Amino acid sequence: MLFILNYSFLDSALISFLDSGEVVFIERVIDGDTIVSNGTSIRLLGINSPEKGELYSSEATEFLENFVLNKSVKLEITGKDRYYRDLGYVFVDGKNVNLELVKNGYANFYFPSGKDAYYNDFLDAWERCLDAEVNLCGKSLNSCGTCVELTEWDTREQRVVLENNCGVSCDLDGWTIKDEGRKKFVFGDFVLKDGAKVEVIVGDGKNNDKKLFWDGEKYVWTKSGDSIFLRDDQDGLVIWETY
Repeated sequence: MLFILNYSFLDSALISFLDSGEVVFIERVIDGDTIVSNGTSIRLLGINSPEKGELYSSEATEFLENFVLNKSVKLEITGKDRYYRDLGYVFVDGKNVNLELVKNGYANFYFPSGKDAYYNDFLDAWERCLDAEVNLCGKSLNSCGTCVELTEWDTREQRVVLENNCGVSCDLDGWTIKDEGRKKFVFGDFVLKDGAKVEVIVGDGKNNDKKLFWDGEKYVWTKSGDSIFLRDDQDGLVIWETY
C-alpha cells in the first residue's frame, strides 16, 4: 500500500534521476552555434551556422541571443570537441534551440561524429526550411540555378561532377561547394559551357576546363554521413543532397 500511495512521487523522482540535463546561465553568445556559461564555451550540437562575415552570420547570432542570452537554460552535454569546448543541446521552455536555428534557416544540420537520436528531427527541420525557402534555405535566383545538375557525387573517391543543361554557358565564378561543416570549394574564374561537365576532386592537381582540384583537403565527405551544398555567387541554394 505504501508503494501504491507513493507511486507518483517515485515516478517523478525516477524521471528526474534519468534526466541528464543541467540548468546553466548563459552569459555570452559568441556566434550562431557557440555560447558561454560560467566561462566555459559550449558548441551547439547538430548544427553549423555561418562564420563571421558570411551571409546570415550576424542574424544567426542575434537569433541565438534572443533565445538564450542572460537566461537559465537546460543543457545536455555529450562530450567535448577538439578545441575542448563542451558539446551539447540547449533547451528553453521545452524547445530545442539548436533545432530552432535549423528550422529558421540560420544553420544547416551537422553530424560529423555520426547520427544520434536527434538526427531525424534535424533532417525534418532542414527539409521544412527548404520548403519555406527562408534564409540559408533560399533558392538560387541565378538563371543557371535550376539547370546546373549534380550528375555524380562519389563520397568514396571524394569527387563531384556537375553538368550544364541550361542551353547557355554558365559563369560559376564565386559559386561554392560545401559539406555540412566548414570545408568549402570556391569556383574562380570558371565558365561551364552548355552541355559540358566539370569534375571537382578533393586533392592537389592542375586545373583545366573539365577538372578542378580542391586543394588543401585530404577528405571532405565523411563516412558517417554528410551533405553537399552547391550555392551561387549570392549564396542562393542550387543543389542540396545528403546521405
